[in-house]
Amino acid sequence: MTFVLAVSESTGANFASFDVPIWVWISLVAAITVMLVVDLLLVHRTPHEISIKEAGIESAVWIGIGLLFTLVMWLWQGGQASGEYLAGYLIEKSLSVDNVFVWAVIFNYFAVPRKYQFRVLFWGIFGALVLRAIFIFAGVALLERFDWILYVFGAFLLFTAWRIYRHDEAEVHPEDNPVLKLVQKVIPSTPQLDGQRLFTRINGRLLATPLFAVLVLVETTDVVFAVDSIPAILAVSREEFIVFSSNAFAILGLRALYFLLAGMQGRFRYLNAGLGVILAFVGVKMLLVEVYHMPTWLSLSVIAVVLTVTIWASLRAEKRDEELSSAAPGDSSTRVTPGDDHMEDSE
Repeated sequence: MTFVLAVSESTGANFASFDVPIWVWISLVAAITVMLVVDLLLVHRTPHEISIKEAGIESAVWIGIGLLFTLVMWLWQGGQASGEYLAGYLIEKSLSVDNVFVWAVIFNYFAVPRKYQFRVLFWGIFGALVLRAIFIFAGVALLERFDWILYVFGAFLLFTAWRIYRHDEAEVHPEDNPVLKLVQKVIPSTPQLDGQRLFTRINGRLLATPLFAVLVLVETTDVVFAVDSIPAILAVSREEFIVFSSNAFAILGLRALYFLLAGMQGRFRYLNAGLGVILAFVGVKMLLVEVYHMPTWLSLSVIAVVLTVTIWASLRAEKRDEELSSAAPGDSSTRVTPGDDHMEDSE
């Protein structure tokens, strides 16, 4: 027992750990709230279809803010803390891409006009921040109280990595979601949209619009993805402030990322393979943390290399397919494949 406690203490010393004054937490939450309100009331005050250009600019701004916070962490707590924040940010950002594609399926199923999708995602992100905070503090508390949870989290990440890599993740069928069925039974609803409102009054009755059902699905899918991403980030940091801030800044820009990538799922054909490798890496890192603590720079390097190779290979394959499809239709019929000349000779 003494040996286990000693190992646990030495393991915890390998991660950044510092006291966070309550005013710092309040400042972080206030800054996030202000950014959300400004985005809702100023940038997206009126419902409109977000163009690819607008989504690209907003994504760049949100990513810039997230990366800039790395500098804040470095000036405040040094290189170890800033490295853990950046690693957590990259992990959450990469894993969130799958979440974006699931949102596209949900919006298509309910036929939600693009100009109303932003408001749903705003409340979805707001709810996700609250849920992530609960998961993060609960996860850290479990790790501090029960050392064996490390192995459970690590094994779960390896299983998830194998499932994603082999494309065995379940297809999304919104109509089969049990939470949605419960909401539709309990809450009076209408199939009619009323602009971007979640609730409307018809004949004096307050009814939920289809956008409320979409919001419920967005929140439940985020819970599913948080089950993967929170243990993954806990493999690179145990400090609640680092884990929460990296999560928060990564998901703040998901709305803009959705409008940028929603129609580009086919272009990232190797995304699942890359995410599988990243999850497997952090799973192994968590399983070995009491034996060998991988330095933060190594974690960052592996994650960055995997993401770069995944994107490069996906875009290269997409470009190759476009070049083949742009060839004249007759080329495929006249193209001689290996062995055809021998077949002709034999005839």
